Amino acid sequence: MARINGAGEHPALGNSREILSLIATGAAMSRSALLDASGLSRVTVTQRLNALIDSGIVRETADTLPSGGRPTRVLRVNEKAGHLLVANIGETYIHLAAMDLEPAIIAQSTIPFSAADGPAVTLGQLADEFDKLAATAVADNGILFGVSLSLPTPVDFKRGCVVGPSVLPGWDEFDIIGWMSRRFDAPIYVENDVNLMTIYEHSQNFPHVDDMFFIKAGTGIGSGIVTGGKIFRGAQGAAGDIGHIQFNSDNPPLCRCGKLGCVEARAGGWAIARDLSAKGFAAENARDVLSFVEQQKPEALMLLRSAGRVIGEVASDVVSILNPSLIVVGGTLARSGEFLLSGIRELVYQRCLPLATRELHIVLAHPRKDSVLFGAAYLARQDIFSDMKVGELIDRLTIDA
Repeated sequence: MARINGAGEHPALGNSREILSLIATGAAMSRSALLDASGLSRVTVTQRLNALIDSGIVRETADTLPSGGRPTRVLRVNEKAGHLLVANIGETYIHLAAMDLEPAIIAQSTIPFSAADGPAVTLGQLADEFDKLAATAVADNGILFGVSLSLPTPVDFKRGCVVGPSVLPGWDEFDIIGWMSRRFDAPIYVENDVNLMTIYEHSQNFPHVDDMFFIKAGTGIGSGIVTGGKIFRGAQGAAGDIGHIQFNSDNPPLCRCGKLGCVEARAGGWAIARDLSAKGFAAENARDVLSFVEQQKPEALMLLRSAGRVIGEVASDVVSILNPSLIVVGGTLARSGEFLLSGIRELVYQRCLPLATRELHIVLAHPRKDSVLFGAAYLARQDIFSDMKVGELIDRLTIDA
């Protein structure tokens, strides 16, 4: 088990906040890089780094980086210094996991979920399951660093609550952070699933891309925005809600939100399933649509290409406004590959100025069923070790020691 020794044993630990943040965020991963990034003296850096290593929160690996002299060893956060509890609340089930600080899954489980149960009952069941997972994790992975939840609905990240309209009736304005804080003595994070998928893709697969646009094409349509290397949420967390942008046309379809002509009502998996059903196919959701695409049903292929062009139309507006260097397309419908992607590319390159598309790449996401869980872990890890919050972590570690 990773033992965190207190400030009494290592007086420099309380002053090591900046050093820990530089290492955890990847801004400085060697002793020489810490000297350059911190501006501190060699003696001070050595004292504070040794305190972090002796306490067990940082380790010096066998990997090396080139330097002006002999190669220097890579410094990393000790993945076993603590653990995270993460959960993805879906349509009919909740996928939960305990993760180390890498992050990597230590233990996981799945429990049924019904939106009709309401937030208090659901969070109670979720917390009970977390307790079971934590019992497994704490044996080898120290104290709880944070709890991170994903919800399939718009979320005000700053307040940690659902904002309607949503697919979770009764959850609007419920104080999720306050409720969970009564069960867990650690920072609590609440975010929508699309932003977490975006964070996963950016952190895991495209960490050096500063400006990225992620599109989730599944039963619904949503997006996440990365600007300057950080997720962009907007004032109330509503940024990226491209699924409910409306287009004027004759006989606009009715959306689930109650408006007419939304992108989701034209290109979402449920909308394509609706149109397939009208043609005699037994389809209810994006998975059914994908099944008919894989069977090469012409009607499904036609509707999916058309959906790609609808998504491409709204994506072209985003490109013109944000000028990202990368668009990543994920979600269930993205598993169809070029059938969806070709329509998106067609409209983006057709409608945008050459300057905006000259170095723009449009790619498919790397499919991973638990990407939301990893996104939740990355979210917690990034915030906990940030300049603003790392001091709170050091304080907790010294108190719990």
